[in-house]
Amino acid sequence: MRTVKLRSSKRLLSGHLWVFSNEVSGSLKGFKRGELVEVVDRGGGFLGIGYVNPDSLIAVRLLSRRKVSIDVEFFRRRLSDAVAYRKMVSTDEDSCRVVFSDSDLLPGLIVDRFGGVVVVQILTAGMDGLKELVFKAIEDVLSPEVVVLKNDSPFRELEGLKKETCVLKGELKGPVIIKENGYSFEIDILGGQKTGFFLDQRENRIAFSRLVKGGVGLDLFSYVGAWGVQLASKAERVICVDSSKKAVNLVKNNASLNNLSDRVEAICDDVFDFLDREREEKNKYDFIVVDPPAFVKSKASLKRAISGYRALNANAMLVLKKGGLLASSSCSHHISPEGFLDILRYAAKVTNRYVRVIEFRSQAKDHPFLLGMPETRYLKCAIMQVI
Repeated sequence: MRTVKLRSSKRLLSGHLWVFSNEVSGSLKGFKRGELVEVVDRGGGFLGIGYVNPDSLIAVRLLSRRKVSIDVEFFRRRLSDAVAYRKMVSTDEDSCRVVFSDSDLLPGLIVDRFGGVVVVQILTAGMDGLKELVFKAIEDVLSPEVVVLKNDSPFRELEGLKKETCVLKGELKGPVIIKENGYSFEIDILGGQKTGFFLDQRENRIAFSRLVKGGVGLDLFSYVGAWGVQLASKAERVICVDSSKKAVNLVKNNASLNNLSDRVEAICDDVFDFLDREREEKNKYDFIVVDPPAFVKSKASLKRAISGYRALNANAMLVLKKGGLLASSSCSHHISPEGFLDILRYAAKVTNRYVRVIEFRSQAKDHPFLLGMPETRYLKCAIMQVI
């Protein structure tokens, strides 16, 4: 195993798992993408074992601070630790995120479980080179009926990897249906977004649904209707809006699954255009969910994304009744929690609204964040009342 020497080891010693290219002493030319390396400090002191990518801004991702073999037993231990943590914090759900990349000390690996179906995402060249060990450990620890490889993330292209989606084990027979908070949801694992369902908002959906008591509301960027269907059982009607026809059909299916078709309306439309029309027609709602995809893909797009978040939340506030409830989220890790609150403050100011925050929440407990890695704390969810 070759060695990568650092000119600065402060980041790793603070609990981070990434080494940036400007922290490396010397050139990485000649290293293979994904190659396992020992990381040492300026004096040659051992810092850990990781994998290198000489073509990436993130030059090394750390797998272990100890001198261990990166073999199937290593992955069994990591996976078993991750499962034990989920058992400690889990509710009575049949689905959860089992491995959350860096937060489970497995950078570049995502594992979600939906009943007997396990969905795997491999995001980096280093983890891709170790995938056979990963699959063996998943088989040994999780004993899944079906394993799906969902490698469709744009991050793979940055690592020089191709996109691919395939079933590695078993067979997907018809739609996969999961339970959340007593509600049933049909999800599209092969063709849907990410791994098929946004598990990270589970606890936020439950918290918001406890506040809704009647009225008519909106679920914006609704995807499969995970917010809207649950809220419909507490309300007179929920209008779910998404630009994807496939997502709109899933909303309708999920409303039907839960005997709520008479309370859920699914509309295929651009959310910004929809809100503009609602403002023009002076329609008002009792509650609104704003749960958009990440507007910020890089720091370069941050300014434009902030403008988008401001406009979206301002328009949502303008179509809320006095006393109405708003759950607004951002999953862009480039926007800090305080930065997101600044966006909401701006929206309240330009709409001349007083807005009080009932709760300011983050991702579900099966998506923990590391204190030493701010990047792992990505989801912000503000539950508010416009007064």
